[in-house]
Amino acid sequence: MLRTVTDRVRTAIETVIQGKPDVARTAVTVLLAEGHLLIEDVPGVGKTVLSKALARSIDCSVRRIQFTPDLLPSDVTGVSVFNQESRRFEFRPGGVFANIVIGDEINRASPKTQSAMLECMEERQVTVDGSTYTLESPFMVIATQNPIEMEGTYALPEAQRDRFMARVSMGYPVAEAEIAMLSARDTRRPLDDLEPVTDAVEIGKLIQVVSNVHMARSVQEYAVTVAEATRRSPDLRLGASPRATLHLVRAAKATAAMDGRDYVLPDDLAGLAPTVLAHRLLPTVEAAMAGRTPEDILGSVLRSVPVPEG
Repeated sequence: MLRTVTDRVRTAIETVIQGKPDVARTAVTVLLAEGHLLIEDVPGVGKTVLSKALARSIDCSVRRIQFTPDLLPSDVTGVSVFNQESRRFEFRPGGVFANIVIGDEINRASPKTQSAMLECMEERQVTVDGSTYTLESPFMVIATQNPIEMEGTYALPEAQRDRFMARVSMGYPVAEAEIAMLSARDTRRPLDDLEPVTDAVEIGKLIQVVSNVHMARSVQEYAVTVAEATRRSPDLRLGASPRATLHLVRAAKATAAMDGRDYVLPDDLAGLAPTVLAHRLLPTVEAAMAGRTPEDILGSVLRSVPVPEG
């Protein structure tokens, strides 16, 4: 059942975003692993459209937050307002109160507003004026951001990046996909025609299936060894956190389930490592000056760690 549902969701996304099957698969993987997705790329390549396509393919509550420099933390989390008639304070929910929250251009808001997302992303709850409000389940944040070289952007703080399970880049489409996009948008918008192929209840059941996927002790040790190797790397001043290891394991379980397996292979972890770990790593000044990216350094780390057999 899981493969059937996820194939439907991916197919629905691909009717809107042509030529990006890997990105669509990653988005579904993060959803099933109860994570959050960061989509980073230049403007105009379909980041927001991908977010909307995933949200619309599931019959659940969806809210979009357009991050701008003047956005306030209360716009994100909610605010208590005094009701003159009842003479009581009433809580008015903010943009995060939905199953899927689309944070558009998250790095155009101030660091203070970005930090308003920390509690809800990690603990799936919001605390306002001393009262705690639980968010709906499933809950997923899909955030888009432009590269920090772009004008008017703020770099996401390390604590914020670490809460995103995976980061993907859209990249420019191949010529055939771009031509197909032009033809498809001559008379209509494919996103408007996208119908839900599943709902929040079914996604919740699939999340439970993913959590029961088996991971052998040797594969767990492999995940920890990879994370520890990034922390010891002389080319990195910040390696993978324990949260990163947990996210890598959860994503690997979702990948195994989507492939029809009830157990995780070391290859699942190795294949997901660049998407799950690279955005959390900070190269040293020397490594950055030498032109070594976090992906390059992570590749070296993965090659240095023995892969368990069997």
